[in-house]
Amino acid sequence: MDSDNTKTANTSAEETQKAGTKKSASGAAKNSSTNSSSSASSGTSGSSTSSPSSMQNSQTSGPKDYSQEATKDGPLYKFFLDGLKDMYFSEKHILEALPKMKAAATTEELQEAFEDHHLVTQKQVSRLEKVFKTIEEKPEGKKCEAIIGIVKEGESIIQETEEGTMTRDAALIIAAQKVEHYEIASYGGLVALAETLNLDRAADLLQTTLEEEEETDLDLTYIAESFINFRAADEDDDDDSEDYEYDDDDDDRGLIL
Repeated sequence: MDSDNTKTANTSAEETQKAGTKKSASGAAKNSSTNSSSSASSGTSGSSTSSPSSMQNSQTSGPKDYSQEATKDGPLYKFFLDGLKDMYFSEKHILEALPKMKAAATTEELQEAFEDHHLVTQKQVSRLEKVFKTIEEKPEGKKCEAIIGIVKEGESIIQETEEGTMTRDAALIIAAQKVEHYEIASYGGLVALAETLNLDRAADLLQTTLEEEEETDLDLTYIAESFINFRAADEDDDDDSEDYEYDDDDDDRGLIL
């Protein structure tokens, strides 16, 4: 009897111990699950917070690479190519006009300036052909109405001024400088586009031509301001005096129109 009670007590104790162990294990598992869920939630939150920053860094990591525009299909490249064709036509058109301007000039200084400009322009045509070659394009011109109009204006000056006068030379210099200013603006823009498109060799060649055009403009200014403009002004004074005649009977030598 006592043996049965002892056995029953031992069995009850074992069951109680097992139940406690099972409850402890269940609690640990629950805590583990809760911690894992919290950790996962924290990780998701952190990822969500850093995502906009990553996108912003990606967008502001550096300047846009425009070199991709330097393709045959890129609109900026096509505009650049059209500009080259415009200047190729312009330089050849100027070559045809310069001998006429030299022949019409009065002073040796201006004649030599036009001759030098002609030689420089020939080199510039060859340099443009090199630019075409560096970008693997065929050298060809595109009709430029702007340069046609400027050159035509210069030719009209020859018809409107008297041969052998400083006034004609002063007017021819202004006409020539209008050509130079168009070229300076055009080549300046082409240099900037070539640099944007990472066409470094083309940019260097065009920069050389730009500097030559600026130098020619300065030379023409020097010739005009050193003596031609002053002599042209004297011609105006002489013309004004011819519009008057003296009255010999007037002691005050009054001028009569």
